[in-house]
Amino acid sequence: MSSARTVAEPAELLAYLFAAWPETKRKQVRTWLKLGSVMVNGRVVTQFDQKLKPGDTVSIRPKGHAAPETALIAGVRIRHEDDDLLVIEKPAGLLSIATPTEDERTAYMILTDHVRRGSRQSRERVWIVHRLDRDTSGLMVVAKTEVAKHALQDNWDAVEKKYFAVVEGVPPEEKGVLDCYLDESDAFKVRVSKEGPEFRHAVTHYRIAKKGKDTTLLELTLETGRRHQIRVQLSNAGCPIVGDGRYGAATNPIRRIALHACRLRFPHPTTREEMRFESPLPGDLGRLVLVP
Repeated sequence: MSSARTVAEPAELLAYLFAAWPETKRKQVRTWLKLGSVMVNGRVVTQFDQKLKPGDTVSIRPKGHAAPETALIAGVRIRHEDDDLLVIEKPAGLLSIATPTEDERTAYMILTDHVRRGSRQSRERVWIVHRLDRDTSGLMVVAKTEVAKHALQDNWDAVEKKYFAVVEGVPPEEKGVLDCYLDESDAFKVRVSKEGPEFRHAVTHYRIAKKGKDTTLLELTLETGRRHQIRVQLSNAGCPIVGDGRYGAATNPIRRIALHACRLRFPHPTTREEMRFESPLPGDLGRLVLVP
């Protein structure tokens, strides 16, 4: 089997793979895509509907080549990797980056080790684009160049960011908007505040996805990305996130905050191609809204 093909006419990636490698079972082709074995013009692509144009080169990475869909230590899973960025799934319980008071194993350290591939002499490094709180799981973007970091951060409010949260109680409406100003002057706890130049505007859209007996699963879309934004706003609305004792939760059955970053959509910082990633609702959060 030749490992590379040249595209002759416009097509979507998965359909092209089926046609270009007819001798390969479709299940195997989907596995190639899922595990990051497919490259378009030398760049790993995992999106099945990636648009191809005439002249593009599609190749299959050989067995034994490190694939981006890779489980690293501490439960970090790489969903995508190219020369500019990494998209990972961070597990609950892992810091994104060390803080002045906490110097332990972090996602930053794990990914730095990954790009250095065990070489102590390597100067390769990563840049944190945004953070997830320690007990929040889900999708997170990390840059591999400083240029990519600034390109992503400069347009971060335009990135589509969705979360799942299981909250105590039920919001007053099936869907709505949480709109307020946040006082971030306290390093440990953010507070809702009146409008003022020293405070940051925060906007979150929510909809009820499922109701449990005493809890509710919400899907949340962020317009802004402030520290503890979702946690503070839901607490202020009378529906603190399960497990979030800092912001008023009375229960903690799964020993974590029931918050999961489930979707990211943004333009690639170099190619400007649309990047889309989704992460399903974790089982521990799903069990919180089971109706007995």
